[in-house]
Amino acid sequence: MVTGATGFIGSHTCVELLDHGYQVVVVDDFSNSSPQVVSRIQRLAGRFLDAVYKVDVRDRRALSSVFDRHRVDAVVHFAAKKAVGESVRLPVEYYDVNVGGTTALLATMHEHGVRRLVFSSSCSIYGDVDTSPLTEQDPARPSNPYAASKWTCEQMLADVCRCRPDYTVLSLRYFNPVGAHPSGLLGEAPLGEPDNLMPYLAQVAAGRRERLRVFGSDYATADGTGVRDYIHVMDVAEAHRIALEHLGDSTGLRVFNLGVGSGTSVFELLTAFGEVSGKTIPYEVVDRRPGDVTELVADPSAVTREWGWRASRDLAAMCRDAWRFQRLNPTGYAAG
Repeated sequence: MVTGATGFIGSHTCVELLDHGYQVVVVDDFSNSSPQVVSRIQRLAGRFLDAVYKVDVRDRRALSSVFDRHRVDAVVHFAAKKAVGESVRLPVEYYDVNVGGTTALLATMHEHGVRRLVFSSSCSIYGDVDTSPLTEQDPARPSNPYAASKWTCEQMLADVCRCRPDYTVLSLRYFNPVGAHPSGLLGEAPLGEPDNLMPYLAQVAAGRRERLRVFGSDYATADGTGVRDYIHVMDVAEAHRIALEHLGDSTGLRVFNLGVGSGTSVFELLTAFGEVSGKTIPYEVVDRRPGDVTELVADPSAVTREWGWRASRDLAAMCRDAWRFQRLNPTGYAAG
């Protein structure tokens, strides 16, 4: 079962799973995605999803009925709200969806004897840190409600695993997934104004938006803008498939960073995207955004040691694939 399967990372992961022979049951409420994604997943994989259910994971009765219909071996849990800035404005909603949804899912899994979970976590739980790169042993210091909600979920998962020694949970803390499927059929297409940098940048380059807002140029970085570890969504999808293969390695909760291991500033990403798109991208520097931090860069060596996996796609590929998706889908999935 994949929750939030038609979202940005979920949709790419579904293609990856179908490509490798998995039977996939989709659960999604389509609150920030489109049902059109389902047909695109199946077109890319050349296979059908087993079933698609429009269900809010907080609705335990509806969720239970899905488990009743299918023999679920493992769950990949993406369903969540994910925008830092929005979470500062809507903290209760973020806790309700992210923590409440995970609680409902765990309870329903338990009722149906499902003990294996891959959890979509986030680098944002590390907060505004003084060290770089970050390892899984660095302390959590979430600085916004989104990050805090993900950290709360991880703590809950740790408690469940301590209480129930037959549970196996892999929590993947990925850094900043960007890019798109190289076909241009799948990509990041949020409803309304994008809260994340790459899709906003793509819309400016395409002329859909007037200019990019750079939130702060007075950070303690080389050019004054925030630095992030960008990772291609195709690499993230591949890592989720490999995580499923390693669920049987041991029981309990294990946490892994997913990142490239190097940082890119906002201005560096703007320049790279301009080179790929051939566009001059207008921007303006505005005040810092509440909840943002200076730098988040992964030390991804643990997952490489454990699974022999590492991200393989570079920043140019991330920009190139995101731009292709934008050009082929100028209004996202709205036109089908």
